[in-house]
Amino acid sequence: MMRRLDQRGGAALEFCLVAVPLFTLVFAIFDFGRYVITMQSMRTLANASARANMVSCYTPAKIANTSPSSCTGDYLTTAQKQAIAPFLYVNSLTPTVSTTAGTSALTVTVSQSGFKMLVPVWGTTFNAPSTSTQIPF
Repeated sequence: MMRRLDQRGGAALEFCLVAVPLFTLVFAIFDFGRYVITMQSMRTLANASARANMVSCYTPAKIANTSPSSCTGDYLTTAQKQAIAPFLYVNSLTPTVSTTAGTSALTVTVSQSGFKMLVPVWGTTFNAPSTSTQIPF
């Protein structure tokens, strides 16, 4: 006659085997979503900064038939930036907006140096995201 094996704790063990990858996947999805929202907010801020640059400096320079390469200032206030991309200011982070003039375009770059991914499966690939937009001239 065969003895029946003791199966107490089997369900708990199976739950642990399934729960670890499941919760890792769920947190990774939320973390990647946070990264995507940050990138979209940075693109929105870069586009708004480029537009402010065009309206304030670039267009008057082109109308006056002068080189707009001197239009490298930041034409948005911090309050305007927060209104455009409030997600970038969460947890006391502050995005950096810079404008550089090349030979044929002005480039507006937005970076978020304090941004870190929470789930370590990504490594450092997505830390400190940056994006830019160009205004050709």
